[in-house]
Amino acid sequence: MKRITQSLIALFALLLIGVIAWGFYQAYQPQPIRIQGQIDAQQYSISSKVGGRIDEVLVRKGDRVTKGESIFTLHSPEIDAKLEQAVAGQKAAGAMEAEARNGAREQKIRAAKDKWMKARSAALLAEKTYRRINNLYNDGVISEQKRDEAKTQWQAASYTESAARQMYQLAKEGARKETIEAASEKAKAAAGAVAEVQAYADDTHITSWFNGEVSQVLLHSGELAPQGFPVVTVIDTSDTWAVFNVREDRLSHFKKGKEIQAFVPALNQTLTFKVTHIAVMGDFATWRSTDASQGFDLRTFEVEAHPIKPQPQLRMGMTVAVELAP
Repeated sequence: MKRITQSLIALFALLLIGVIAWGFYQAYQPQPIRIQGQIDAQQYSISSKVGGRIDEVLVRKGDRVTKGESIFTLHSPEIDAKLEQAVAGQKAAGAMEAEARNGAREQKIRAAKDKWMKARSAALLAEKTYRRINNLYNDGVISEQKRDEAKTQWQAASYTESAARQMYQLAKEGARKETIEAASEKAKAAAGAVAEVQAYADDTHITSWFNGEVSQVLLHSGELAPQGFPVVTVIDTSDTWAVFNVREDRLSHFKKGKEIQAFVPALNQTLTFKVTHIAVMGDFATWRSTDASQGFDLRTFEVEAHPIKPQPQLRMGMTVAVELAP
């Protein structure tokens, strides 16, 4: 019995020594390197290219939206007024173009012809009068002054008749080609002005350009929205990736195209990611000064890795952990 007891004590002592030795062995083993990152996602800002007062916001945080779905509307009386002005200008330019193409009205042509006929009659009368007075002058009945006055009146009437005839021809022919082209281009410019203002008016009703989930609603009904200011932000939950800040002496574990295993605590899962992008961070980022004998400092690089399989349950800001061999 005594021997059995001694054997048990010896066995227990050996076991205790073994456990202590194993503990010291593990304590002096190099620990794995743990790098922590976070999930990032594609984020879009939905805004308007015109300023105005928010009329209505049609979505809330957490809503799923699809491309083309209404997001918010703006109230802008200034744009409505500018649109009315542009439409009025377009109508005026169109009327001027039509007038140039159609030429003078029939009544205007007839009036020009009547003026010409009247001037022609006056010119014929002045010519006859001059010839009579010229005959009397040749007979010595009247003075040379009277003959010159009659001749001047005949010439003036001839010039008046010629001018009236030209005005009649101009009324019949209508506007010149260059005038019609100028009127046509003015009409096009007016139509362009209407299209421009209409585009601004259409942008008071904002729709989503993306599929995703509403993450923030920054402005609400009644508030002023400056031009280009994001009113709603949308996150594309189908386009997520992990971001790590890695010291350059550990970049060998993150070669582009390499697959890595990362643990996501929020999902309690280990997922497979593929390194897709590596870029040095700015000088303000964390860096480590090495021994001067090595002659360089260690920079920090930003590493992006996308999940191999779509992971719709990933959310922006989730923690991701990677263990590297020492």
